[in-house]
Amino acid sequence: MKMSELLQRAVDQKLLRALDAQFAMMVASDQQPAVMLAAALLSHDAGEGHVCIPLTRLTPGFCFAGRQPELAEQLFALAAIEGEWREVLLASDAVSEHDGATPLKLIGERLYLNRMWRNEQSVARFFGEENRAISLDETRIISVLNQLFEPAAETDWQKVAAVVALTRRISVISGGPGTGKTTTVAKLLAALVQLSDTQPLRIQLAAPTGKAAARLTESLGSALRRLPLDDAQKAALANDACTLHRLLGVQPNSQRLRYHAGNPLHLDVLVVDEASMVDLPMMAKLIAALPAHARIIFLGDRDQLASVEAGAVLGDICHYVTDGYLPERSAELSRLTGYSLPSGSGNKAGALRAGLCLLQKSYRFDSQSGIGQLAFAINASDVPQARAVFAKGFGDITKQTLREAEDYALMIAGVVEGYRPYLELIGAHAEPAAVLEAFARYQLLCALRDGPFGVSGLNTRIEQALLQKRLIERPQQAASRWYNGRPIMISRNDSSLGLFNGDIGIALDKGEGLRVWFPMPDGTIKSVQPSRLPAHDTAWAMTVHKSQGSEFDHAALVLPNQYTAVVTRELVYTAITRARHKLSLYADDRVLEKAIVTRTERRSGLMESFR
Repeated sequence: MKMSELLQRAVDQKLLRALDAQFAMMVASDQQPAVMLAAALLSHDAGEGHVCIPLTRLTPGFCFAGRQPELAEQLFALAAIEGEWREVLLASDAVSEHDGATPLKLIGERLYLNRMWRNEQSVARFFGEENRAISLDETRIISVLNQLFEPAAETDWQKVAAVVALTRRISVISGGPGTGKTTTVAKLLAALVQLSDTQPLRIQLAAPTGKAAARLTESLGSALRRLPLDDAQKAALANDACTLHRLLGVQPNSQRLRYHAGNPLHLDVLVVDEASMVDLPMMAKLIAALPAHARIIFLGDRDQLASVEAGAVLGDICHYVTDGYLPERSAELSRLTGYSLPSGSGNKAGALRAGLCLLQKSYRFDSQSGIGQLAFAINASDVPQARAVFAKGFGDITKQTLREAEDYALMIAGVVEGYRPYLELIGAHAEPAAVLEAFARYQLLCALRDGPFGVSGLNTRIEQALLQKRLIERPQQAASRWYNGRPIMISRNDSSLGLFNGDIGIALDKGEGLRVWFPMPDGTIKSVQPSRLPAHDTAWAMTVHKSQGSEFDHAALVLPNQYTAVVTRELVYTAITRARHKLSLYADDRVLEKAIVTRTERRSGLMESFR
């Protein structure tokens, strides 16, 4: 049997995508079965979010994550590897080391798609080599920061983060929920404006999704209004955040960007929020479009889920955040902040470390917060501590098991009650702004797309339950999915409409037929006819990935009743930290505890690329 035929069998059994097999057959022929197999597995891994595949993973035991071991054995038997993988791969015209223009790159013991390797090298070079120091008058820095930050007996990491960003071209500020990332960047921007004297700064705010951009606009605007700035200084600060796609000028139905290395962005300072959601290709495009003089400040939570697409850039970069600063950098930060900051150990990634800061104090969650304690336990992969949190009976957390059909029905009933206030507002003919605000207070989150515990199954069951309770009415046209109150989430960008992946809208009839109403980043509300919308889904339930960049007064998380590989520590942590005040958790204890001790794995070489 030929390798191409075996790969097609893997496609039929949904172990590979058709794209993976087609790519492998383009890269190599059946006369090179080992190269064809390696190319298919590499393409498959790229689809799973990995940047590269270590040669040690090219074994039957790792192939297909242990599924269909018999087929995996057949594939590797047909590949008939003699000697080392490195020798076999480099014998092919499709594989090269370093600068060769081939579809596959073999760098050390890692096999890459050429474009992924180039993206990784670009990002490593940017954060590690282009992160130059910025010289400012230290006396002025101290004076300005002392006006913006209250004196504190213990180290104020927000102030340290501000100094880190003031004195470096590239900075990364990481912190969990409630650690004050937005407050920090508000004071940082205020300091930059004051230190720039009469020279105006072009400041731009951005985030990966429309929802995250809207939140950044709202929260940063609120924080800036509380600062002691005069009218001219306030006018110099950015007001609205945009999506990264809009910032770079993504062209509809095209890979072309308006802004790139040959036509850089017109800005002096860029703030990127929710940086954990930025994948490797997008990061490479973003840094390529930056003018050489521009500062860039990344904000994010290193412990959240990585991007949907390839890479875990923020996580790889923040691997070094606990290593501390080199002695000279530590001394500089101590002088400027007034706090004694100890030096770290070793010299590796010194330039990168100089631009990192981890915010360590939560101002939202205290010792009385079950959500905060649970987040801490999950982050530490501490199952006994998580059990102890549930046993203490905190008022902001409820947990219901999911084993029997009755448990599922109780969960659906709880979700109906969660959405009832929003639907009653619609029944009272409330204005779109009030309806949108009410909908954003509660959200059901899940790990999967399909099945009874995924988005599709839950949306169907919730709609059925809402119909039974007469909280929604069945559409008059049998073929229509539209009804008054239907929430939807945009799944494809449409720059002409100003709608982007992740935007939430509500279908309402305000006397002119059903239109879908969306909150915009500038605080306005716009409506669009359903027929004009880009691809979208019903949003009674949404995946945890889609919820990133959002917060809800009350978040509910449902996990599948059988463990699956996507349910990880990072997914559960991300979900529970979407909740501001209340968390409802629907999960089988075995599934939850398995998730707590299972880390998301994203294979890349970025972490090791820093010198």
